[in-house]
Amino acid sequence: MPDKGAKPRHIAIVMDGNGRWAKKRFLPRFFGHKAGVDSLVRVVQACIDRNVEQLTVFAFSSENWKRPSDEVSGLMGLVLAAVSKYLARMGAMGVQIRIVGDRDAVSDKLRKAWNEAERVTAHNHKLVLNVAFNYGGRWDIVQACRKAIAAGVPAESLTELRLNEFMAMSHAPDPDLFIRTGGEVRISNFLLWQAAYTEFVFSDCLWPDFGEKELDAAIAAYRERDRRFGGVKAEEPQPC
Repeated sequence: MPDKGAKPRHIAIVMDGNGRWAKKRFLPRFFGHKAGVDSLVRVVQACIDRNVEQLTVFAFSSENWKRPSDEVSGLMGLVLAAVSKYLARMGAMGVQIRIVGDRDAVSDKLRKAWNEAERVTAHNHKLVLNVAFNYGGRWDIVQACRKAIAAGVPAESLTELRLNEFMAMSHAPDPDLFIRTGGEVRISNFLLWQAAYTEFVFSDCLWPDFGEKELDAAIAAYRERDRRFGGVKAEEPQPC
């Protein structure tokens, strides 16, 4: 059990507020998403500077397909442009990129870009950046159950630990800290399985404005939490 005051090893972020950021500036929503990518690059560097081992960001949920088609199309193009623009930089920063989610619904071009990003950064170990794209927590649990069945795991042998081996985030420890920006107070189907004992911090800051100061505030709040994981810490001996 980690001591109170320990820094988080794994941070998960719902990057919310891009559209509202753009609206406040009388800009199309796309410009908010573009500014959000720049914010992500800043936060990645900040996490490296603070020795965070894993950063998982919610880039596109399985429910986001319900958005207007022009916005969805713009997001897909933005992802391709971001990979092209930032891949070399991320590699030089020591970032290992991993894409988490259902890849079947995206274009072949986007899948190839993701595969290339994962391939060229696979040797990096300063920070693992998990990008959740076309991801949903319920989808993750269902796909893990299907994989376990396909692997022939008997029902009586299917423990939490065994099922976790089939989850999309099986390569990472559960997140210690979950941050949601944009003022909304919900998790929106993100990491339902993995966040069972995660500490939550909700920020009113819109994602494009999120930076080192806001990250430090969230980490400071996390370090004040008393994480017991369902247990009870032994009472300190009282003086005679």
